[in-house]
Amino acid sequence: MAYEVTATRRRPQTFANLVGQEFVAETLKNSIQSGKIANAYLFSGPRGCGKTSTARILAKALNCRKGPTATPCGECDACKEITAGSCLDVIEIDGASNNSVDGVRQIKDEVLFPPQTCRYKIYIIDEVHMLSNNAFNALLKTIEEPPPHVVFIFATTELQKVPATIKSRCQQFNYRLVPVEKVKEQLAQAAAELGIKAQDEALYWIAREAGGSMRDSYTLFDQVAAFSGDEITYEKIRDKLGLVGIDRLNELFGLCVKGDSATVLLKFDEYLQNGVSIEQLISNCTDYLRSVLFIKSGIKKEALLGQSAERFSADVVNAWSSIQVERALNIFMQLYRDIRYSISPRFEFELALSRLCWLKDFVSAQEVKKAIDAVKPVLMNAAGPRKLQAFSNAGGTSMAAASAVSANGAVQQAQQIREEKKTESEKAVAQNNSFRKNVAGNGLPTFSALTEEAPEAEVNANSAEEEYDPFLNGGAEPPANNSAWTNVSPEEIETGAVSEAEQSRQETEKAGQAEKNAALKNIDSSDVEKVRSAIISDFAAEDAMLSNSLSETVNWQFDGSRMTVYAENKFVQVQLLSEVEKVSAYLSQAYGKQVSIDIKVLERKETAEKIELPKEVEVLCDVFKGSLLGS
Repeated sequence: MAYEVTATRRRPQTFANLVGQEFVAETLKNSIQSGKIANAYLFSGPRGCGKTSTARILAKALNCRKGPTATPCGECDACKEITAGSCLDVIEIDGASNNSVDGVRQIKDEVLFPPQTCRYKIYIIDEVHMLSNNAFNALLKTIEEPPPHVVFIFATTELQKVPATIKSRCQQFNYRLVPVEKVKEQLAQAAAELGIKAQDEALYWIAREAGGSMRDSYTLFDQVAAFSGDEITYEKIRDKLGLVGIDRLNELFGLCVKGDSATVLLKFDEYLQNGVSIEQLISNCTDYLRSVLFIKSGIKKEALLGQSAERFSADVVNAWSSIQVERALNIFMQLYRDIRYSISPRFEFELALSRLCWLKDFVSAQEVKKAIDAVKPVLMNAAGPRKLQAFSNAGGTSMAAASAVSANGAVQQAQQIREEKKTESEKAVAQNNSFRKNVAGNGLPTFSALTEEAPEAEVNANSAEEEYDPFLNGGAEPPANNSAWTNVSPEEIETGAVSEAEQSRQETEKAGQAEKNAALKNIDSSDVEKVRSAIISDFAAEDAMLSNSLSETVNWQFDGSRMTVYAENKFVQVQLLSEVEKVSAYLSQAYGKQVSIDIKVLERKETAEKIELPKEVEVLCDVFKGSLLGS
């Protein structure tokens, strides 16, 4: 007996033998049993999934001597002839070879004659999408209202090319790819029928390479069985077909994880010398990285991985994060696209291996964000407001004592300032309301928008529930009315008289200014350090930020008309440059003449001592290629 390939020998002969198409088989069986047989059927799906086999089974089910039946006997003359392809009433037509209008006209003439020996005359048109538009149009009327003894069965792998007018006249069945587990089971049965021993790993590889097509899997099985003899092993497949294998891939990617680029490139050259093609190696590496990504995601299904998860190197799985494995997988998928237009596919592959050697240093945007969020508290504490200490007029005050930081004190001071602003704002609102009432009572012209009273009760209610927020309504906080006319009555406005309280306040301010001027005159201007301490102390009450910046300066030098100041870092220099006029005015008052100021940055010598930084700060410096300006 002549040799018969596995795909033909194991072609399904009943609906029960259809692998992976249970929905199609069950639907057709129920239709036959209920007698609801359609005029035309359209089977679509990937290659090798059983479309033509289903059409022949349906033809046998309709023409079986015991039928129509959902389970054809396979023993009657009609079943045997249909199986052998010699039945005169079951006509199989190749759509690619008979795609003209003439072929369709011949079909239209033949359908008028009844079947010779069978119950139905069945036309099976394979690859029906290859018919021309004119042929489809000529077939429309025939498939819509055929004779009662005619059934059309169309099969195609490209459903989108079939006109909608044809689809609407047919019952459509979509075929799916066969799962890997079921393909592997069929291959094991085929091997047992031939008396061949087969490893599960080898069968899984064949099933995955087939891509869900039973015909492709049987074809590849026959090829492997031809050179494997009585036993099919994965090692034989790897050696004969030029595969790399899981062990070699573990070795290759293990070197990439270690960053040994020289050994990796030499190992790659060794694989090429052994006859492995670059395209095959790219495919194997891509499949390997996909499996590693599945393992890191907790997926260890052998049908997806191709082999057991224990066979993958633990060093590779644990060394790279999921994001880094995705990056590696993307490198190889892009590599497969690039080698088509590359000057040398080998150069492209070597470049990809070189990139994998430093993949452990790859940082994604998500990891950068996490690092920034982790160091944010450290940076905020380092840049927080500093509590100024009292400065002595003696010349030996150290810079560290002058710029000591107290985070708790700064928080309490900010809270106290906020409460004071709240009290002053409430007083200003009450005073303005009182002033408007007095002005309105004296008959002076007013505006309704200006005479509305501030919602004191509402403000008090809101302040009781939540913290006072000067930017609650999106604008800046209105300044408190500290002008000299705030506490003046309308009578005093008309007469020009000022209350005793206001006079006392003005005299107090003048006295304070005179006392300050006297303090400046008593400073020994020849002692620059005392001038520095005095200006820091005076500005501590008026402008804490400026006082803090001045405390971070050293080595003040006065040459008669210019004061040269050295800032600790560039940031302090920028802060002081914005307040040059204020500091210059103070120095001019202290020295009794016009004094200018020149601010420079102190040059530091690098020390051999290395400063220990938090891990999060080191990550930021490494990611953004930066360095710290100051402690």
